[in-house]
Amino acid sequence: MIRLLGIDPGLRFTGWGVIEVDGNRLRHVADGVLATEGDAPVPNRLRVLHDGLIALIETHRPAEAAVEETYVNRNGASTLKLGYARGVALLAPALAGLPVAEYGAMAVKRAVVGTGAATKDQVEMMVRRLLPGASIRRADASDALAVAICHAHHRATAAHVAQGRRMA
Repeated sequence: MIRLLGIDPGLRFTGWGVIEVDGNRLRHVADGVLATEGDAPVPNRLRVLHDGLIALIETHRPAEAAVEETYVNRNGASTLKLGYARGVALLAPALAGLPVAEYGAMAVKRAVVGTGAATKDQVEMMVRRLLPGASIRRADASDALAVAICHAHHRATAAHVAQGRRMA
């Protein structure tokens, strides 16, 4: 069994979700959102995200982390700020010694719903179906759990490929 942390980075709200994977079984452990004050200076907000992620890692002891990749939008300033949050989301688990994987939004949607064109509602519905008992209160947390599920599926595929190569 392995414990995975999924992170959906954002400067205002960073979603997080922890799951356990045992073979092809997934189990919800915890989820939530790290929130920062919108009027606080950016360095202070980044510190809140960093300290929150480090505390989550210490509490839940994941073996690996996965972070959703940033998409570029029309507002350059917003994209840059999202990039700051993503940098913290990549750095905090790496500083804790965890391997960190990255997945684009379409890969996450494909892994959870079966199509890269899935809506946020479809992703949340499938996350709830795959993780019975999860009481998800924010879309950011649902997205983070979806990232963790995506990573679980990619890990399983990589393990099957490696096993096939050893047998050949």
